[in-house]
Amino acid sequence: MDQHAPRNRDRISIQRIGVFAYHGVFEEEGRLGQRFYISIDAWLDLADAGRADDLEKSVSYAEITAQVQEIAVGNRYNIIEALAEAIAGELLRNFPRIDEIAVTVEKPNAAVAAILESIFVTITRRRPGR
Repeated sequence: MDQHAPRNRDRISIQRIGVFAYHGVFEEEGRLGQRFYISIDAWLDLADAGRADDLEKSVSYAEITAQVQEIAVGNRYNIIEALAEAIAGELLRNFPRIDEIAVTVEKPNAAVAAILESIFVTITRRRPGR
């Protein structure tokens, strides 16, 4: 493919991957843990995969999900912004077909003195040069 030709902007979404982890600035969060939900939107060109009906020309949703779970439960972060950043960076490194990625981390039981449904952080990162 011509490197200067415009790429298709297709999207794969994986919504609300649930994990139990120990992120947070408070000691209790590190000791007791809580639920987090992580959503991924990945933009890439899926034309070849669709035409060929070939997973090798796409990315594996199962592999993305497994890596998200591994990062989220295998490390501890004070803030969910850092968790989102770690996930985005790792997925861009491990899936070279992905041009851009948005990672949303939801913390439904955030330690905030208010009645609220949930706290979300969404970051978007783009592969350099694309």
